[in-house]
Amino acid sequence: MNRSSQAVTLQNNQAERASVTSPEKNLYIQRGTPQFIRVTLALFSAGLATFALLYCVQPILPVLSQEFGISPAQSSISLSISTGLMALGLLFTGPLSDAIGRKSVMVTALLLAAICTLLSSVMTSWHGILLMRALIGLSLSGVAAVGMTYLSEEIHPSFIAFSMGLYISGNSIGGMSGRLISGVITDIASWRVAVAVIGCFALASALMFWKILPASRHFRAASLRPRSLLINFRLHWRDSGLPLLFAEGFLLMGAFVTLFNYIGYRLMSAPWFYSQAVVGLLSVVYLTGSWSSPKAGAMTARFGRGPVLVVSTAIMLAGLLVTAFNSIWIILPGMMLFTAGFFGAHSVASGWIGPRARRAKGQASSLYLFSYYVGSSVAGTLGGVFWHRFGWAGITGFIAVLLVVALLVALRLHGKRL
Repeated sequence: MNRSSQAVTLQNNQAERASVTSPEKNLYIQRGTPQFIRVTLALFSAGLATFALLYCVQPILPVLSQEFGISPAQSSISLSISTGLMALGLLFTGPLSDAIGRKSVMVTALLLAAICTLLSSVMTSWHGILLMRALIGLSLSGVAAVGMTYLSEEIHPSFIAFSMGLYISGNSIGGMSGRLISGVITDIASWRVAVAVIGCFALASALMFWKILPASRHFRAASLRPRSLLINFRLHWRDSGLPLLFAEGFLLMGAFVTLFNYIGYRLMSAPWFYSQAVVGLLSVVYLTGSWSSPKAGAMTARFGRGPVLVVSTAIMLAGLLVTAFNSIWIILPGMMLFTAGFFGAHSVASGWIGPRARRAKGQASSLYLFSYYVGSSVAGTLGGVFWHRFGWAGITGFIAVLLVVALLVALRLHGKRL
């Protein structure tokens, strides 16, 4: 064998040894690589579009009450029906993605949600709007849980918490953008124009998502047979930590949506009488969530998930109590604290699901988000009763109960050191 052949053989042997000794570097997406940037941009845009579509009606609930002659609790159904159907859909889209793949489910879901949003902008009856909002929620269920599962499968384990935080930050900016755009455009033009603009934006986001998201490399198809689904379902609920995380999602989201559902009614009445545009602009507090979610994800590597979850939930409770004051200059910082705490806690809890689930991670993520959005629907609508009977004091008391229970659950999770 000549020297050149020996050199080639040596190089090949070295390459083989490198691939054997460090398979994770070849298989998982590392932070700082072009693939990581593509995944981050794709899922950030998907999260942004998802939550813009979902929450664009929240700041215009008072406008819908006036136009259709309905109560605040009835108006809030336009949001609750979306989150409720989203929760129901999660029971199916998570397992569906386990069987047919992640990317195809997410792309189809986002496209359908954008189209239904455009159709809702031309509906003339309240029931027609509710139908479209239900279909939007059902469609978006194919993005929410699957995005989390994709990250837990494709990103290197060392960077999952950080990448999940970035994904959640896209959610927070999407929620802010949807509220902000709909609030301001409604004040300038009409709520129909606002919803149509958000639908067009979501359509563009769906196309970009389809183009730049890398195909799954770690996806392994699972069976859709009812028996397999039931076995995995029982496995998740018998786990010592997953049911606590599901309960945490219910409580955190229930508290969060209730506050933002009714803060607009409060600030558009005496003694403030703020306009729809000003109430929509208050959605800038979501920027604190875009900072706190990746920050919380990074802090888990240093302090652990339990302590970060406990502190984030306590920050939510502190922010809620601050909003009980009557000065807008005190209410606004309270909303910022509340929002930062929520997105930090949600980032930790949702990022805990993938590593905790032993198998059928898509189904586990779906169960977490099912609980999360059921909390949104139930508490968001029930809050209307407290608002009607007791005003903001009733809302504060109701949310405080949810957060105290959430804090106890977080302490239990921390104590078990899961």
